[in-house]
Amino acid sequence: MDKRFIMAAFSQDRPGVVADITRLLYDNGCNLDDSSMTNIRNEFAILLLFSGSGEGLEGKLTEACRVLEKEKGITAYIKAVASEEKKNPEPYSRKTITVEGIDQTGIVYRVSRFLADHHINIENLASQRRLSPESGTALYFMNIKVQVPEEITPAYLEEGLSQVGEALNLDITVQ
Repeated sequence: MDKRFIMAAFSQDRPGVVADITRLLYDNGCNLDDSSMTNIRNEFAILLLFSGSGEGLEGKLTEACRVLEKEKGITAYIKAVASEEKKNPEPYSRKTITVEGIDQTGIVYRVSRFLADHHINIENLASQRRLSPESGTALYFMNIKVQVPEEITPAYLEEGLSQVGEALNLDITVQ
């Protein structure tokens, strides 16, 4: 029976990071299920969901991660995860939330806290801090893919996020 694992890895960005990580999976007979990989300011970050089988696989993978760090400078951690898919998920709709405004402490926290308080699940969050070409002011942009429970109306979601936006002087839109 296949076991599922999640891996978090990061390294200074360079050609070959993805090949080095996926070779570890290939050498251990694992199959890559899902992944997210990105360059963040010259650091390459990777999240992988994969499966494999065999006696002592988790120990072999853990040891391979140590070798990867020593030989390639890639720090990687693995964790076994439940093999079962979530049964009968609650009904929800998918929405995209866009946040834009002047950078300040607490933007991600305040928006994500509102979402969590209303049982809205974040599927994906990407954010970026950029300097305005005109003024040099630090601007913050965030794009969030969420699962909104059916009992939350679009009007209620928009009104709640509007209040968060007003408190932080941000433009928040829901699509």
